[in-house]
Amino acid sequence: MSFKSTILGAVSAVFLAVPAFAADLMVEDAYAISSGGPNGAAFMVIHNMGEEDLRIVDVRSDLAARTELHTHIDEGDGIMRMVHVEEGFDLPSGGELVLERGGKHVMFMGIGDPFEEGQEIEIILVLDNGEEITVSPIVDNTRMPMGHGTMNHGN
Repeated sequence: MSFKSTILGAVSAVFLAVPAFAADLMVEDAYAISSGGPNGAAFMVIHNMGEEDLRIVDVRSDLAARTELHTHIDEGDGIMRMVHVEEGFDLPSGGELVLERGGKHVMFMGIGDPFEEGQEIEIILVLDNGEEITVSPIVDNTRMPMGHGTMNHGN
């Protein structure tokens, strides 16, 4: 990858990282990574500014054979296992849901075309009230896993 394409991807990620709004939700800081192989993941912060508790119950994308809500479980002895969270993730009224590396996230398995640095991808979050939220994270494979794990988001 050339220096120019790396800079272009970084600049695009900054300018295209516009928060997504739907219902009383705001999605910000959405980005995706790809292993270079058949798997990838997406991360973001979802704010519920409404008066109703919500739950994200599913996620969809045409980019992979399977797209699921995942988290990591500590099995002890330094072993972490990634698991599909079939019941989804709570999104309390006035609260937020942080999808981050090493924790809750969107998982892509069986990616068709490899993610390209700076590419805007599309995923659909499905809420328990039937509403669907389209989110467009930017692929940023160079991003370091910082931020949310070290920031205080009130949780």
